[in-house]
Amino acid sequence: MRKKIVAGNWKMNTTLQEGVGLAKDVNEALKHAEVECDVVICVPFTHLAPVNEVIDSKLGLGAENCADHKSGAYTGEVSASMAASTGATYVILGHSERRQYYGETAETLKEKVALALDNNLTPIFCIGEVLEQRENGSYLDVVKSQIEDALFGLSAAEFSKLVLAYEPVWAIGTGKTATDDQAQEMHAHIRSVIAGKYGKEIADNTSILYGGSCKPSNARALFAKPDVDGGLIGGASLDAESFMGIVTAF
Repeated sequence: MRKKIVAGNWKMNTTLQEGVGLAKDVNEALKHAEVECDVVICVPFTHLAPVNEVIDSKLGLGAENCADHKSGAYTGEVSASMAASTGATYVILGHSERRQYYGETAETLKEKVALALDNNLTPIFCIGEVLEQRENGSYLDVVKSQIEDALFGLSAAEFSKLVLAYEPVWAIGTGKTATDDQAQEMHAHIRSVIAGKYGKEIADNTSILYGGSCKPSNARALFAKPDVDGGLIGGASLDAESFMGIVTAF
């Protein structure tokens, strides 16, 4: 049975001191909550090791990215092995902001996924369409291509280690949210694409998270959909109470 997961993506927010405090707040809240999903916080590179020191095993830790090289003369980059050495066990890859602002391509992401898996990091691999693609009706094909181009070189055993996250890019930070039916349509489509390549069993066991302006007010309806297995949470993950409101929506 596939995992239910709520993962926070802090993006480029919080100082180290603020981040450690937020992690402590989430960790403490988890001790007193009825939780029916895995909970992960993905934090800036500077925060990984200090945050790992203040959380316990109920709270997973992830990086927000990793380099597409194993090591070497790449000033400012952080490798998958470096991220893993801090105690991180997850890494977000292919986020729409990385694609948009830093030109990440399918070829780049193939390398990142391979290096993450080599270092026992679980990739949370992001896919999703922009507003123009949603409105011109190409969104299903766009997402299918994003999966095929970056991930279909993996073996079935490798693919089974991934978590996917659907981002309706047009809903991130805009206040718009895909309806729960729109989310379900895309998540079911993603699962069918996986099944076409790797078979129904792997497709049925792949966790697919929703990553578009998920809040405590809409999380329950989204998570009730049969193919929505949780959320990749941006802004709401920066407040422990809001984040826990989503975690407890299962």
